[in-house]
Amino acid sequence: MATTRSLQLLLALALLAGAVAVLAAPPRGADAGGECGATRPDHLALKLAPCASAVESPESVPSASCCAAVRDVGRRHSPGCLCALFLSDTVRHSGVNLDAVITIPKRCNLASRPVGYKCGGT
Repeated sequence: MATTRSLQLLLALALLAGAVAVLAAPPRGADAGGECGATRPDHLALKLAPCASAVESPESVPSASCCAAVRDVGRRHSPGCLCALFLSDTVRHSGVNLDAVITIPKRCNLASRPVGYKCGGT
């Protein structure tokens, strides 16, 4: 059971990475193959481990370390990579609280996030 919960949190963090794609990407589709270069999505999700408690509820306040991690991922990885991560079947079918995950950039008060952007048009 703990393994299932850990997997759900890891997948939620991967989804958060996808949500960060809204920071600078122009509206365009992303395909999940090759967008991240040599970076593995699992490794990228682990960088967002400080956000584990923030993915449980859209009302929770993300920690300063969570917001710093989100900003860092947004700067270091292409929006296309983050969008591909967001659109991956693993994340989309993980059963995590998507409402909580996708609001973390807003809850971190990231000023550069465009309003209304939809990753891949979905």
